Amino acid sequence: MQFEVGQIVKLKKKHPCGSFEWEILRVGADFRLKCLGCGHQVMLKRTLVEKNCKGLREKE
Repeated sequence: MQFEVGQIVKLKKKHPCGSFEWEILRVGADFRLKCLGCGHQVMLKRTLVEKNCKGLREKE
């Protein structure tokens, strides 16, 4: 799967705010993701994002 900055990724588990969707802010060995529900930002390892990804779409 090809990940790019600005795409929206849908993960298997939801954030405590209730959102499943995250915006990709940084791509590399680690990803910086921003929750589309509350705006919280997290850093996750690439392998974890690839494993838990359910879908990928472009930002409107």
